[in-house]
Amino acid sequence: MNFTTIVGIIASVSTAVSSLPQLIKLWKEKKAENVSLGMFAVLVLGLGVWVWYGILKEDWIIIIANGFSFLVNLTTFILSIRYKNKTSLL
Repeated sequence: MNFTTIVGIIASVSTAVSSLPQLIKLWKEKKAENVSLGMFAVLVLGLGVWVWYGILKEDWIIIIANGFSFLVNLTTFILSIRYKNKTSLL
């Protein structure tokens, strides 16, 4: 494993787990008043495109890291919709 691959793995893991604290907080508190649905919608879209890009490049680091991030952020987005006040969706 070369240095470039190690840097890619560290970056991927860091990015992939960055949204876990928000998801855990949302899951525990079941409140989403301060969560931006617009930001998570754009983020999920971007992560989906990153996964597609990784598939096109046949790059497993990109596919796995962004696939995990996609699932975490999609879950956060869905729970945010579920727990948000009905009066303020965006």
